[in-house]
Amino acid sequence: YAPQGLMGIKAREGQFTAPRGVTSFVHVEDAASAAIEALGWPVGIYNIVDDAPALGEEWGPAFAAWCHAPPPPLASHAAAWERGASNQKARQIGWQPQYPHWRMQFAGPSLV
Repeated sequence: YAPQGLMGIKAREGQFTAPRGVTSFVHVEDAASAAIEALGWPVGIYNIVDDAPALGEEWGPAFAAWCHAPPPPLASHAAAWERGASNQKARQIGWQPQYPHWRMQFAGPSLV
């Protein structure tokens, strides 16, 4: 998700629909730092996401505005997988996102 990326292009072309469910984001820099740090973590599964899972009706219009696109329509229903994630397990061993809120991420160069 970036203004010059596929989703930014879709937003400007009116082909982006805001999801109905909850989404968690991660900035590419946070994903990279967590991958390096994880080499020393205990074996396990960790969610590497920001601290602010958000409903599509909140982040979708913000993303469209960042891309200089019109507000997107809202999807008719949420997909089963649209439920967000918690980074609590990674935080318990010391990982912290540089971009703890998706609004900060939308001001950055790119997202994963």
